[in-house]
Amino acid sequence: MSEHRANVRFDHTIIPARDKRRSAEFFTRIFGLDEPTEAGFFLQVRLSDGRLLDFAEPGVDFPGHHYAFLVDDETFDAIMGRIRRDGVVHWADPQQRLSGQINTNHGGRGVYFDDPAGHHLEAITTRYDGSALT
Repeated sequence: MSEHRANVRFDHTIIPARDKRRSAEFFTRIFGLDEPTEAGFFLQVRLSDGRLLDFAEPGVDFPGHHYAFLVDDETFDAIMGRIRRDGVVHWADPQQRLSGQINTNHGGRGVYFDDPAGHHLEAITTRYDGSALT
């Protein structure tokens, strides 16, 4: 008799923000997603795969978190166009030493930038293991 293999999938996370509307709208604008929707205490952003980001104002200080998003090449080009158009400071590296650049790590492209709440966002076309969106 075989053992049951767990079926676990990421569904949603709460992203703390000083101004949830400003942060959620920044995210949807830069990533080219639908406008956020009200969901009780949260402003929800639905990703392309149906997963949710719930932007909230917790009323306490919080450290910036890191959120990385795997995107295809066309989406990456569009993200970079919006970053440049809006004058969003960006880097090729998480240490923020290579300002105004992108990286070509792992056979793809990547960029780091901060959102209005101080979270560190990353858009990559290839995972660290070399795999891409399928």
